[in-house]
Amino acid sequence: MKKTDLKHKVLRSLYNYFLFFLLVAFLVTCSTMLFVSILSETLNIELTGDNLNVAAKLTFLNVIFLSILFTVIDAFRRKFTTERITKRIAEAAKKVIKGDFSVRISPISQFGADKNFNEIIDCFNTMTEELAGVETLRTDFIANVSHEMKTPLAIMQNYGTLLQQSDLEEEKRIEYAKGVTDGSRSLADMMTNILKLNRLEKQQIYPITAEYDLGEQLCECLLGYESVWEKKQIEIETEIAEDVKVNTDSELLSLVWNNLFSNAFKFTSNGGKVTVILEATEHHAIVKVKDTGCGMTPEVGAHIFDKFYQGDTSHATQGNGLGLALVKRVVDILYGEISVESALGKGSTFTVKFRRT
Repeated sequence: MKKTDLKHKVLRSLYNYFLFFLLVAFLVTCSTMLFVSILSETLNIELTGDNLNVAAKLTFLNVIFLSILFTVIDAFRRKFTTERITKRIAEAAKKVIKGDFSVRISPISQFGADKNFNEIIDCFNTMTEELAGVETLRTDFIANVSHEMKTPLAIMQNYGTLLQQSDLEEEKRIEYAKGVTDGSRSLADMMTNILKLNRLEKQQIYPITAEYDLGEQLCECLLGYESVWEKKQIEIETEIAEDVKVNTDSELLSLVWNNLFSNAFKFTSNGGKVTVILEATEHHAIVKVKDTGCGMTPEVGAHIFDKFYQGDTSHATQGNGLGLALVKRVVDILYGEISVESALGKGSTFTVKFRRT
């Protein structure tokens, strides 16, 4: 034990002793004076100086004895009901500070201890559980980001090296320059999606609701991919109900449609078909995006809304595994529901449902 700790402990013990000494002295003195006064009046006893001198000495010795006894009793009481518990909590907190989020504190016995300590322990254990989950997510996030950045960086590096050739043909130069541009665009898109997802998960983006026609929004978003479906000769089929008004955040919802349409066209092979359906009930709007693409297994479907998850690695260079995570978060913020039905080799159907008002 350090000298300063020992000094503080001695001073604290003396402080506690004198605190009890003064308290006991006051109580015993008052009680003794009252007892002697009543006794002398009742028995008509005349108190002499010698009697009072002896009584005062005895009272003083009793005060010292009782104050020491109470100090010792209180020291043991605090040691077993307070100090041991606070020491356990402090030691556990030090482990958390060092990065050990697996530490847990077992509840204390209710006998002789303040039950409020168990509330503190419950809060501490809940905090460490949450911190452990956050640390796991952070580690996975960093690992995933690092992994996803390798592909576009490697492409840019390779094409950059090829561009340094002095006898490079013009056609090849354009091709390699396009590869560098596509790689940088992929990185930029990834960073944009990471920032959006981070803001959405921290609830830093709040919905700004306004009434608008959902069918018009779907058509506008779909037309944004006209060049894609024409290039791949994909058949487009729409079954959009008219005059379906919704009261929600149009900007956030456009993220959902753009990501679902992008995935539908990406995974649908040349000559395939993409169908967009809008149905309306009295209280809900239901949007379905169907494609005739590669589809997925139930195992893949169970994880497609996870960050950085890519079930079809053959299309890995065309995305970063964040689109559907963004979609899921936006749908949750807007109090909607999203589900997927898919079969390997037969395509997928994403269904989004949310309240109209």
